[in-house]
Amino acid sequence: MQDFIHRKNLLHYRMLLAGSTLDDAMRDYVSRLLADEELNEPPPPAPDDDD
Repeated sequence: MQDFIHRKNLLHYRMLLAGSTLDDAMRDYVSRLLADEELNEPPPPAPDDDD
């Protein structure tokens, strides 16, 4: 469930930043929220070493 919310937050913040409805202060705030979400992104799975 947390992964779903995380992905939705990333999508939502990126959509807000892509639009033109935010003022400068709100754009800065949403940018910080996006940066925080990106920091909490889980690392990619390790490759299999089944040689």
